[in-house]
Amino acid sequence: MSAPAYGVLRQVTPTASVLLEHNPSSMTLEGTNSWVLRGPGAAGSVVVDPGHEDVEHLTLLAETGAVELIVLTHHHPDHAEGAPWFAERAGAPVRAFDESLCVGGKSLVDGEMIEAAGLRLSVLHTPGHTGDSICLVSDGQILTGDTILGRGTTVLHDLGDYLRSLRKLIGLPGGTIGLPGHGPELPDLAATAREYLAHREERLDQVRSALEKLGADATPRQVVEVVYADVDKALWAPAEWSVQAQLDYLRSEDGE
Repeated sequence: MSAPAYGVLRQVTPTASVLLEHNPSSMTLEGTNSWVLRGPGAAGSVVVDPGHEDVEHLTLLAETGAVELIVLTHHHPDHAEGAPWFAERAGAPVRAFDESLCVGGKSLVDGEMIEAAGLRLSVLHTPGHTGDSICLVSDGQILTGDTILGRGTTVLHDLGDYLRSLRKLIGLPGGTIGLPGHGPELPDLAATAREYLAHREERLDQVRSALEKLGADATPRQVVEVVYADVDKALWAPAEWSVQAQLDYLRSEDGE
């Protein structure tokens, strides 16, 4: 894989470019993808997920041109922290599903159609990673935030919500390009969503098997040590969050 191109606006599709923030980690992969959307001939853009309050990155983002609207896919700091600073610099409103994140704009609504920067953007509420996670569909492409990453799997807050969100994404037309919050773009988001769903169902079966060995009251850490035994221990802490979501889901299924 080639070295990440930090600080360089990269055209990905005819209407979407990405500026990669220099905040790499085990959770953010190479860093946060800040997306710049602009229709043909449009004077302004829609910026999705400005990232951390990283003035160097946000300044470069502002220098890509006039901004009509800022959209946040969810509340995590690596996507949303810099939005107030960027909104003031760009003179543009911020919209998100969580009203507390909005600046000069209304909260987003599932199924809403946004018209901005010469584009029509459809809002999909896709909870699971967080309760306020959304995706944006436009022009044969979908911006997925952390709902689906360009590589690997995402940490979950609520597995039941996440499975429902994946089933919603599986319904996208074949060949819809995935533009994630971290990692490389995906050529067929519906196909990736199907793979994610199969993976989650496999993990659930593994957790069920672990509970049979460990007992129904096993802790997330105990389950991680069985199910994620072949995974780098540095990733066990975030794995515990996902296992907790899986345990909550299984225990709710059993009516506990």
